[in-house]
Formats: sequence, structure tokens, C-alpha cells
Amino acid sequence: MSEAAEVIEPDVETAPDDAPSAPSATFDPTLLARMTGELGDAASIERIGHELTAAYIEFLPDIFHSETGFKIEVRFGSLKTGLKAQLLADLGDTVALCDASLRGWCPEFTMACGSTFVLTLVEAMLGAPPELIEPPSERALSKIELDLTEMIFSKVANVLRTAVATGGNFEPVLSNPYNAPDRPKPPEGYRDPNAALISLIISFGKTESMIHIVAPQRNFLKTKVTAAKPAGRAKKEWTDQIKEQVQRSQVGVEARINLQPQTLGIISKLQVGDVIPFEDLGDVKVQVNANGKELYFGEFGRSGTRYTVRVTDTYSTETDLLEHLMG
Repeated sequence: MSEAAEVIEPDVETAPDDAPSAPSATFDPTLLARMTGELGDAASIERIGHELTAAYIEFLPDIFHSETGFKIEVRFGSLKTGLKAQLLADLGDTVALCDASLRGWCPEFTMACGSTFVLTLVEAMLGAPPELIEPPSERALSKIELDLTEMIFSKVANVLRTAVATGGNFEPVLSNPYNAPDRPKPPEGYRDPNAALISLIISFGKTESMIHIVAPQRNFLKTKVTAAKPAGRAKKEWTDQIKEQVQRSQVGVEARINLQPQTLGIISKLQVGDVIPFEDLGDVKVQVNANGKELYFGEFGRSGTRYTVRVTDTYSTETDLLEHLMG
């Protein structure tokens, strides 16, 4: 009688249910960005960048001269790529920024302008010959200067509008200009896009400054540059807009009244309730200031429940007043 053969099962080691799975291969983010159109090749970006630069070199001086009477020169500065936030940060804290959109081209791009160009333009608009204006120092712009910067950004955006194909006659939509340090933080979950930065050198009188356009590469790569020439508006209309912007700008106004001179000993002993008389007898003279600049002379008075100042003399003409206020 034969014995049955004993079958020995091999030991099979089973992994516990909670054992970690083998790591999966991660997809190269750069390759993914190229496949989804978020990142382009250097040759395509360079070609589009130089086509847009050529449009600005040809059209921006023309429209600027026709609307202001001033001559500027535009030439290529640089073309860079990277994350949009970093490209903007690299421009520094003394540029003015303006966020914009242009339907049919890009829903979110940013323009930047060097402060020295703005400051020189302000002086020129107030009557100083550009060739005699010394290049100012870079600094953050005041509220009034930012209001005037809106005019510059509108010209830059309009050249862009006529230079690129959008599939319709769409107008650019611009935010209020702001200084670079005041750039709002992106919303939670915002994904910083790969972008392209075109930098243009602007020569105006003795001043050389920069204008920049930053756009996500996903929109930049689809750009088709056309040869349409923008139609400039008259100089008077442009200067009227400048004047209107200045008139809408609000500034703090204060009045200063001279009091009778006192010795330091008396001043140091003044107590709550003590009275110091005005220096003037009869009508009290008042000096009216705005932005720390003397503007008017007046007389102190009262109307109903409010104390008032009646203007008796001005600093000079309207143009001189604006120049004095903004200088």
C-alpha cells in the first residue's frame, strides 16, 4: 500500500492591511506645465516679446507726442520669464503698478512704471522744459502723482490693445495705480502663474526710466501681434484729463495763525486753560497750506457755528499753484 505524498505549502508572507504602499512616480511639474500650455519654449516667448516690443517702439512715442506734445524714445530693455510674483518683486519698491485685463487676450496682466518717468512728466506738464529737468531720485509716488500715472498706464494698455488680435474691439480694464509695496496679497488658494516680463526703456529729456508688462505665459504664448496703428487723440484732450485728475485729487488743507511771541520760560509754564492771544490786532491773518506747501493768505472769521478762513490772496497763477503744490 503506497503512502500519500505530503504536500508542503510554501510560506506566503502577507502584508498587513495598514502597510504603506510603494511610492508612485511623480510627474515632472515643468513637463506638465509645458503639456498644459502654462509654460512655453524660449524661442516662442522671445519671438512674441520682440514683436510686442517693436509695436511699442513704433507706436508709443507717436501717441505720446500727439497727445502731450512731448517726445519720448522707446527701446528694448529685457525679456524675462519666471513666476509672476517674483518677476514683480524683482522690479523693486519704487515702481507704480496697475493690474489690468483685456478681453480676448489676457484676463489678468500687470503693468509697471518707474517713478522717475512719472515725476519728470509731472514737472513737464507743469511747464518745465523736459531737457532742463534733472533726473529725479526713485521714490514712492504721492496720491496726486499716482492719479497722473493712470494716464500713462492707459496709453500703454491702448497700444497693447491695438497691437494684439483679440477677436473684437475690446477696451482694456485697468485698476487704480498703486505703489509696489501696496500690492494686495493674492487670495487663498491662488496659484502663481509662469509669466513673461517685457521691459522697455523710456527716454524723456535727461531721464531714463522703465515701463514693464507682465503676463501669464498661457496667454502670452497665444498672442498674435497685428500691425494696426493706434489713433492718437488731441493734446488738449489729454491735458484736460490731467487737469481733471488733479482737480479730483483730495489733499489735506490746514490754516496757520501766528500767536503773540512768548519767552521759553512762559511757554514752559503754560497750564490747561491759559490763553495765548493772536499776534494780529483786528482782522487775524491766516496762512493756508496743503501738502506742506503755502497756497493762500486769508483772514480768520466765523460763519454760524463754524470758524472759517476767507481767502484774501493767492500764491500765484493756477499753474504756479499746481506746480508749488506738487513740487
